[in-house]
Amino acid sequence: MSSSLLYMIGGLAVLDMLSPTALGVTVYMLLNDTRKIASRLFVYLLTIGSIYFACGLVLMFGLEYVLNFLKDALQSKLLNWIIFLIGLFLLIGSFYVPKQNGKSPVIPASAGILTMFGLGITTALLEMGMAIPYFAAIGLMVTADLAVWEWLPILIGYNVLMLIPPIVLYVLHLLFAGWLQKPLKALRNKLNSSKDSPLSWGMSIIGVVLMLNTLDYL
Repeated sequence: MSSSLLYMIGGLAVLDMLSPTALGVTVYMLLNDTRKIASRLFVYLLTIGSIYFACGLVLMFGLEYVLNFLKDALQSKLLNWIIFLIGLFLLIGSFYVPKQNGKSPVIPASAGILTMFGLGITTALLEMGMAIPYFAAIGLMVTADLAVWEWLPILIGYNVLMLIPPIVLYVLHLLFAGWLQKPLKALRNKLNSSKDSPLSWGMSIIGVVLMLNTLDYL
């Protein structure tokens, strides 16, 4: 396993660390609801990480077979045109995705462990479709033909890195609760003011990738 592969995967992990939904929920909890926040935040983040990790395992064990199937399927010109048109549709459709409403995530005041578990599932499912860096990292590991004992620690480390920012925010909140209120509010406003939809970006990126990958076969 080359160091350049680790650098590329590490760079992708850094991109995936900035999850606006997970950060938004964490900031909301730190500013508005400090009641037993440690256990509920732990459940929320653990749920997200577990779903991502499970998805990564499925892809690592199954993606090689999928890639081999696609390699044979791409010999069909009709299928390539279909894939190209799907990519074009996604690219055009990305310009018509509604902007985000800029509202903070709403967490009921009585939110307990079960609620945070459900919120974690919702967050993971919403962001999984736009987790382009994560899928790219898995693709790199599959094409590098790594053994299980090589890619498994990388996959675990990747998922841990994704959860670092919310954990860091929580630790800083414990250490500097009074001082951190203003920066947290500024971060919340920054997240709320972002109107770009992750779905729009995800659709456009996937669309372009599909179109570029089929151009040589049309």
